[in-house]
Amino acid sequence: MSATDPRDPRGYAADAPLLEAWLRFTGDVRDGRSMPFSIPGHKHRRDLVGDVIAGDVPMLAGLDTMKQDHALLATAETRAAEAWGVDWCRFSVGGSTHANQASVLALGQPGQSVIVSRTLHRSVLLGLVLAGLRPVWVHPSIDAATGLPGAVPVEAVEAALAANPDACGVLVGDPSYVGTMSDIAGLADVAHAAGVPLVVDAAWAAYFGFSPSVPDHALARGADALITSAHKTLPAWSQSALLLARTSRAGGLLDPDRLERGFEASATTSAAGAILASADASRALLQRDGAELVGRLVQLVDVARSALSAIEGAEVLVDRPASHPEGPLAVDPAKLVVLLAGTGAHGHAIEADLLAHGMTLEMADRDVLVPIITLADDESTVARLIEALTAAIERHRGQPRRLTASAAWSVRAETAIPPRDAFFAPHETARADAAAGRVCAELIAPYPPGVPVLAPGEIVTVEALDALRATRADGGRIAYAADATLATVQVVAER
Repeated sequence: MSATDPRDPRGYAADAPLLEAWLRFTGDVRDGRSMPFSIPGHKHRRDLVGDVIAGDVPMLAGLDTMKQDHALLATAETRAAEAWGVDWCRFSVGGSTHANQASVLALGQPGQSVIVSRTLHRSVLLGLVLAGLRPVWVHPSIDAATGLPGAVPVEAVEAALAANPDACGVLVGDPSYVGTMSDIAGLADVAHAAGVPLVVDAAWAAYFGFSPSVPDHALARGADALITSAHKTLPAWSQSALLLARTSRAGGLLDPDRLERGFEASATTSAAGAILASADASRALLQRDGAELVGRLVQLVDVARSALSAIEGAEVLVDRPASHPEGPLAVDPAKLVVLLAGTGAHGHAIEADLLAHGMTLEMADRDVLVPIITLADDESTVARLIEALTAAIERHRGQPRRLTASAAWSVRAETAIPPRDAFFAPHETARADAAAGRVCAELIAPYPPGVPVLAPGEIVTVEALDALRATRADGGRIAYAADATLATVQVVAER
């Protein structure tokens, strides 16, 4: 395929074998050269259920033969591993959820402990259920100025490893959901000193390491494995993610065979070729044009930060040096987080205004807005966002208030029994007030960000219930609970 092919205007399909195969297959469908007698059942006819099936090509008997004679997926994954400087990579069509759980399944044996940052996504905790590992929670510092999670203290991880010599790994999320960053090199050092791998969920920063405008990715700073979502900040289909690792073959601490088994244990056998091809294309795009595109992204976010911080009472989350009166803070330079407390405006009201104008936000609670700006944005889209946010803040301006930490960041968990034991134990439904002091059997989280406030195996506390109720009363969504009204809670049955 030539670089001038109109189906490939950027001319990098030749470096992305899955993308090239997808372009070829969809061209064959369009031109009538394809007559499949294999799944999917729509057989590319759009007169049955409409255009919803457009572009849906299976990996097997689609991009490649059923027997994978051309090894296109393996070639694409090898190129991604090389791009991130490691020796192992798999593409997931189950998002970072699947990749997180696959990484957990590659650690230790049932009953072992693992050091886990509490602000990690729910998928990690459910991975612990699958693997039978016992979490030892470490909490990030809560930034006093913003109420948001800051760095995971290296000292806390080091202490947790010393107190749990059976630990089989360290799991952290970096950057956090709100873009705050930890000392990954320091965390890697203490993990490796204890002889265990550091696994980093970097779902929100797939562009790290591909431009001098952003930090190096976690693997370049010493992590053993990296999970990232191609669909969150790169131009890839929903559900596309990558799990990358430096294995024992290349001097790392992870067994490549366990990684393979962990990945395959919960992977679909009917992978969507379009999702895989878009991840492959995004990798090729980063390698070819990442310095330019990511640099422009950072500039766009900087423009938005400057404009929004000029609104009376509004703040944006930015780096703070060690000499700052409120202490140091490291923030992803491509992440836009808007703090509203000083304006008196309510985030849910602002979100409603933006939705009326066709603009969605990644997150909105009372005090915090997270609009995602990506490589697909430009000066015009960011200008519209700034205009709409400015108008909405002024329309809903009220009495300035103190910013309070979300339940997702502030509640401290107390584990009574391992998550796996609680997940499989007989359970009963109890009135919420009567559930206090009992062992939780379900996972309950405000969403977004999807960080558990209560999880299987933890003591149901009045503090957790009050925080969840406050979130719901304020208009937030309570996710994953059997009873989203929080009138009842599922608890482990008493014998």
